[in-house]
Amino acid sequence: MQQYVCVRIARMDDVDIGLFEYDRYNTLYFFILNADEQIYLRYGGRDTSQDTYLSLDSLELALSKGLQLHQQFQRGKLPKAARPQPKFARDIPLLVERTYARNSCVECHLIGDFNLQHKELEGTLNKPQDMFRPADIRAAGVYLDVPKGLLVKEAKGAVADAGLLPGDRIAKLNDTVLWTFADLQHAYDKLPRSETAMRLAVVRQGKIVDLAVALPKLWWFSDIRYKQLTVDPRVYFETRPLAVEDKRKLGLDPEGFAAEVKYVSAMAKALQLHELRTGDIIIAVDGKSKDDLADTPELFIRLRTKAGDSAQLDLIRDGQPVKMELKTSRMSFRK
Repeated sequence: MQQYVCVRIARMDDVDIGLFEYDRYNTLYFFILNADEQIYLRYGGRDTSQDTYLSLDSLELALSKGLQLHQQFQRGKLPKAARPQPKFARDIPLLVERTYARNSCVECHLIGDFNLQHKELEGTLNKPQDMFRPADIRAAGVYLDVPKGLLVKEAKGAVADAGLLPGDRIAKLNDTVLWTFADLQHAYDKLPRSETAMRLAVVRQGKIVDLAVALPKLWWFSDIRYKQLTVDPRVYFETRPLAVEDKRKLGLDPEGFAAEVKYVSAMAKALQLHELRTGDIIIAVDGKSKDDLADTPELFIRLRTKAGDSAQLDLIRDGQPVKMELKTSRMSFRK
């Protein structure tokens, strides 16, 4: 650490957010770069439990690798990366109104939320790509030995089918060189949500092994409720998808998203959003019972409904068909 000049950014007012691009809801995030602002690697990243991928050991590995890369750069053996298009928080008008105009602090989560609000207003909001960040690598079956950086502790599902093994060290995703979990998460999160495959290069017993991974459906999904996004329709219930056999018994489309309500938050009643009960089976939303992306009614609502709007539910309650109006809640922005 003593070989670095350490800078802690407390306000994002004049920071180039085009260069320093990342999911703005991380608790802790480092960029390791040189004086020319060439980024060597990243350190940080999170999931809903915040600190799963953070440890002093993995930070030490990242800092050591940063020094090695800097030495290569000084010797002219590390190509200079192209700088992204500059962008600043003051380029987001709603944010300017909320912060600059009031002489308030520009914070990371403010940038994230107001950027999404602008996209919603412009009709360019891609909810899978823009809201569901960061994509969770465990959906593809990657489980890391966190203190050891990108060393694979366990491989399941899609990556296991592709040949990933415990003890492999992930070196590349497609053509992006990776040194840390934050590098991996950032590259994985940048994949278009329509992507069905990715390539991993791993170091195995000193040799490079290339793997072709077929991505599972909803590989990009992650639990983002902790973000409290303004553009995320809140419904305050959770469901359990019905098994195909159960759908057939009820005369429902086996490929539909019919699901049983397993939990209803007290917030739903307090906000007068709906009158769902545990045990209700939701079979359609606004007359639709299946979707290319959503595998549950609540995910369908989040992807296809604007925050604050209403939807019509078709459900089965105690064996009888019921129609019910559901209102979604639009989060008021929190400081």
